[in-house]
Amino acid sequence: MEIGLLLVLGGVAGWLTTVAGLGGGVFLILALSLRMSPAEALALSSPALLVGNLHRWAVGRDDVDRRIAVPFALGALPGSALGGLVVVAMPTAVLQLLLVLTSALALARAVGWWLPRPPPAAALVPAGAAIGAMAATTGSAGLALGAILQSAGLTGATYVATAAATATAMHVGRLAAYGFGGLVTGETLVRAAVLALAILAGNLAGSRFRRGLSARTGARIELGVLFACVVLALVGMA
Repeated sequence: MEIGLLLVLGGVAGWLTTVAGLGGGVFLILALSLRMSPAEALALSSPALLVGNLHRWAVGRDDVDRRIAVPFALGALPGSALGGLVVVAMPTAVLQLLLVLTSALALARAVGWWLPRPPPAAALVPAGAAIGAMAATTGSAGLALGAILQSAGLTGATYVATAAATATAMHVGRLAAYGFGGLVTGETLVRAAVLALAILAGNLAGSRFRRGLSARTGARIELGVLFACVVLALVGMA
């Protein structure tokens, strides 16, 4: 894949995730899936998204809600590793179908057609495991993670920082599994490094843009991103 295209996609993904909290990773995976298999797209995006989330976590480390982040990460790490191992053996058609379904569910939630109930605090570890597996197989764990964080009352900088901290655990687990399954090669890491640099630039641009962003505008951006994700998923199925 061309370096220029990787830079554009990574920049957009970083900007979207910083502005909306979540969503850029799904967009990136779906866009990459138009040029390669979903499994390859997941493996290529994972190291770059890990770097992006580590950066957001480092910047907002004082805003992380550890009561939620710690137990969630304890479940997300092994859950994402298990899901990553499943991806290695999963048929391409099944992965593409999962991308369509999870993108559609995210859009349905955003417009209020489907309102998932978040788990109680005692269930954060198993919830993290389930969502980690979702992250490894579709990259769209933001659907459920967003519901948990929002239901806990997290907003603004706390929401973004806690999302980054929990997402970091998921990326570590699935990246280890992809590597074990042979999906991560030297060429993959080089391309991922390009994506990571672009994501970091997108993070910085998104941080500046987000300072003057109203809640209403942020919601509109989120809805537009989710609609675009559904379109990209359907194009990938065609």
